[in-house]
Amino acid sequence: MKILEGKTAIITGATRGIGKGIALLFAQHGANVAFTYSSSVEAATQLENDLQQLGVKAKGYQSDAADFEQAQKFVDDVLEYFGNIDVLINNAGITKDNLLMRMGEEDFDKVIEVNLKSVFNMTKAVQRTMLKNRKGSIINMSSVVGVKGNAGQANYAASKAGVIGFSKSVALELGSRNIRCNVIAPGFIETEMTAKLGEEVIKGWTDAIPLKRGGTPEDVANACVFLASDMSAYITGQVINVDGGMLT
Repeated sequence: MKILEGKTAIITGATRGIGKGIALLFAQHGANVAFTYSSSVEAATQLENDLQQLGVKAKGYQSDAADFEQAQKFVDDVLEYFGNIDVLINNAGITKDNLLMRMGEEDFDKVIEVNLKSVFNMTKAVQRTMLKNRKGSIINMSSVVGVKGNAGQANYAASKAGVIGFSKSVALELGSRNIRCNVIAPGFIETEMTAKLGEEVIKGWTDAIPLKRGGTPEDVANACVFLASDMSAYITGQVINVDGGMLT
C-alpha cells in the first residue's frame, strides 16, 4: 500500500545518505518529491531520474536552505511546478567538529546557520501554504547528539538541540491548524560519511548499541514515512530517537 500517494514532499539535502534514503522511500510510497542539493549536479540528476522511474513527479533544485531568500524562492518554484506542499523534511546539515578550545567562531556560526537557521527559513517558507490547506507535516532532523550532547561537537549539539526547541514551539503554534511538527533524532547511521571512519571505530560504536548494529538510511526513512502519513495524525511536538536503543 502506498501510504503517501498524492502527497508532495520537500526534502532538503537529499543527494546522499539519509536524505537520499528518505527521497527514495517516499517515492516508493507514492509521494512526489522536490529536493535540494548544494553542488553535485550529477548526483541530483541521477536521483531525479531514479525517483521518476518509480512513477512520481520529482525535481531537484540547487538551493541553499540556510539563505532566507533562496529558501523562499525554492518554495515558490516548488509550488509552481508541483501545485502544493504537504510535507517538509528539513534534513540538510553539516558538521565541523572540534574541541571547544580549538573551535573557531566561523565554525560555530556556519554549523548553526546550516543546521538550525535553515529549519527556520524553510518552515517560514512553507507555512503560508500549509495554513491555507489547514494541514501539513513538518519533520525536522535532529540527532542523539542534540539530546545528550557529545564532546567535540558543541556547535553541532547546539544546532540540533535548537532544532528540538524550535520544533516543539512550532507544534504548539500551528497545531490548531492541523499542522504537525515532529523531530527525528538519528543515532549512528551507516552512510558514505561513516564508512570513512574505519572498521574498528564502527565496531566500537555498534558494540555500545543495544541492537548491536548501526542504523541504515532506510531505518530513518521509515520513521519519516510514518510521520508524513495520516497514520500519525495525532502525533505532534515529539522527538523520535532512531538509534537502536543508544539513549536507553
